[in-house]
Amino acid sequence: MKAELRVVLLAAGASERLGEPKALVDLGGVSAIERLLHACGDPNPLIVGGAHAEAIRAVVGDRAEVIDHPGWATGRTGSVARAASHLKGYDLLLAPVDCPLVPAHVFDALRSAWGEAGSPARGWLAPLDTASGRHGHPVCFGAALAAEVTQLNPEHPLRELRDAATPLLQVEIDCSEVLDDLDTPEDLRRLRERL
Repeated sequence: MKAELRVVLLAAGASERLGEPKALVDLGGVSAIERLLHACGDPNPLIVGGAHAEAIRAVVGDRAEVIDHPGWATGRTGSVARAASHLKGYDLLLAPVDCPLVPAHVFDALRSAWGEAGSPARGWLAPLDTASGRHGHPVCFGAALAAEVTQLNPEHPLRELRDAATPLLQVEIDCSEVLDDLDTPEDLRRLRERL
């Protein structure tokens, strides 16, 4: 039996370089996290919050479940492990708030490709931006692989989980938003100019 695919929005960091919470920055009249909530197409997404979990919870209300990640300072792998522990037995579609402009058609394409691949329990699926030839976010991975992330050092990069995946899959997308990295005030200015 195939596992259900659940969307996880990662928004646990302190956003120190940006100077304000990434999830709550204004992008065309709505916050970054609200843009992802609208685009993700999941009626019951999970948000992993950390440094600004309460503020995120106040903004999203009942549109998503927000869980706290007490070890948020350890990095993204720890946040993914927190989500995997909370959603045991599910395949995960991970979308970091660092890529807040990813449109709905990317989430749809990932869901479709994941289903066509048979929802492999140890699989990993990433979008490939056709213009740059680079992989980006969001990514999907299977429930068995998700269970393994809890065993990884939370300070190590998530690519260690990717390296353990089989099969490695990609879906070709003409969408540079999958490569965004909202990290600094300059990044935020650039994203706002694109809107």
